[in-house]
Amino acid sequence: MEIWEIALLGVALAMDACAVAMTDGMTNPKMPFWRALVIGGLFGLFQGLMPLAGYYITGIIADAFVETFEKISAWVSFALLAILGGKMLFESIRALVKDKREKTEKTPQTQGACPCSSENKLKKECSDLSVGGLILQAVATSIDALAVGVTLQMANLHGGLALGAWGASGLIAGITLFLALGAVYLGKLIGNKLADKAGVFGGAVLLGIGIKILIEGLL
Repeated sequence: MEIWEIALLGVALAMDACAVAMTDGMTNPKMPFWRALVIGGLFGLFQGLMPLAGYYITGIIADAFVETFEKISAWVSFALLAILGGKMLFESIRALVKDKREKTEKTPQTQGACPCSSENKLKKECSDLSVGGLILQAVATSIDALAVGVTLQMANLHGGLALGAWGASGLIAGITLFLALGAVYLGKLIGNKLADKAGVFGGAVLLGIGIKILIEGLL
């Protein structure tokens, strides 16, 4: 797996974190920079740790079944990325359809309602989250990255992994930090209008990489 492929994985994996970070920014337009940096840092940290954990857990299992894993590595990578990408696409498109339907119905808004969007799948209370709450957000949006660690191990067994496991995870973490930080400020400016569209992009990227890995494994 080349550096550009790892970078694309990082961008795709960061989309859920960006959607949540955007919502955080929307609900706190006066958020100071240090808090936005904490949000981006926590998302990046867990987005980097999860693939690393998945990589080493898979490595322990793979050591006992090296030949078998080498034969099925491309299929395993494709299946995992297809599931993750398909899930992300499905949830994002469903949220977009729901959003469009609710706008068509033109339901009157209640006066004094909370400024958080009830249409967004990533609902949260209109208040600053504690560090514990932010950690829960970071964990929730990085769980899928655990499975990507399996993909990294498969790539290492099949054709090599640029940067190694630590370098790849570090790159994914850095990309997530940068994008999540930007998403906070984007949320402060425009709200949650792009949150679900980001999921469509991320799902498409994951599916595309999975198909590429499968094709290369079959050739």
